[in-house]
Amino acid sequence: MSGKKFRVLLAESGSGETEESLRALYPEPESQLELSVVSSIPTLLGTIDLAAPETIFLDLSLGGPDPLDVVRRLHRAAPGIPLIAFADVADKPYASRCISEGAIDYLLKGFMDTRTMERALRTALERNTREGLDDFLRDPLTGLHNREGFTTLGNRSTETALRSGGKLVLLCARIENVATWRPEFGSAVSEQAIRGTSELISSCFRCSDIIARVGEAQFAALAIDAAEPSAHILRQRVQSRLAIYNQGRKPWGTILLHLSAGYWSAHDTRPFAEFLDDLESELRDDKPALSQSQARQEPSPKRG
Repeated sequence: MSGKKFRVLLAESGSGETEESLRALYPEPESQLELSVVSSIPTLLGTIDLAAPETIFLDLSLGGPDPLDVVRRLHRAAPGIPLIAFADVADKPYASRCISEGAIDYLLKGFMDTRTMERALRTALERNTREGLDDFLRDPLTGLHNREGFTTLGNRSTETALRSGGKLVLLCARIENVATWRPEFGSAVSEQAIRGTSELISSCFRCSDIIARVGEAQFAALAIDAAEPSAHILRQRVQSRLAIYNQGRKPWGTILLHLSAGYWSAHDTRPFAEFLDDLESELRDDKPALSQSQARQEPSPKRG
């Protein structure tokens, strides 16, 4: 993993539960966490520029009678830094309202185990990556991540999974017959079909998963915290929705997809780039498209 430290600024009073959870997630002696801890709101506001954090954790009990005002002030002071609030269970209504005031997530004291903390940090890390490099890492045609963006987030996901014991499922897809459309229909229709395919694949995954267009007619999707059987389930889901999509009246006829799917766990020694390459190599072989036989059952619509 990279030697770069993950910078977190924590404002906490009392038990130190959040600090303990963060240090458990990034254990010594080779911790990748650079943690700055303060115990008051004035100190927190004065430390942001000095610590240059990538994520801020705020204990709402430090906010006095109006903790939501503190959240608003923090968001105005550092709008580009993900803010995660945490509170006593009795103050959950305040915590949940923090989302509308600028926080990206909230946690409850007594329930900040390693898995919960990892989920919150993953959201913050992905927010940093998406917002900091959004234009550079997005495909302009579909709005999905491009190959570089997907690789960046995939590397982060495997690093996180190594720490937490998480599991990932990767699905790759390639449109087999896109080259046959341009001579007859032109590039505009080809682009429309590619956008439609991207929407179809995206609809099969959760908002927390990572979807990308990694080639002219090739896509990849990474399911986070997905059990091994999910690979087969996700592939079936894509095939099923493709069959329904192909029933519609499209000028280009039937879309044929070649799919491959694989599973990665913390016991896997492959870096993310190798995991992706292994599945992409299956798309380059001579096997027929996995959804092709299913699609052929549906008659191609006649073009008027």
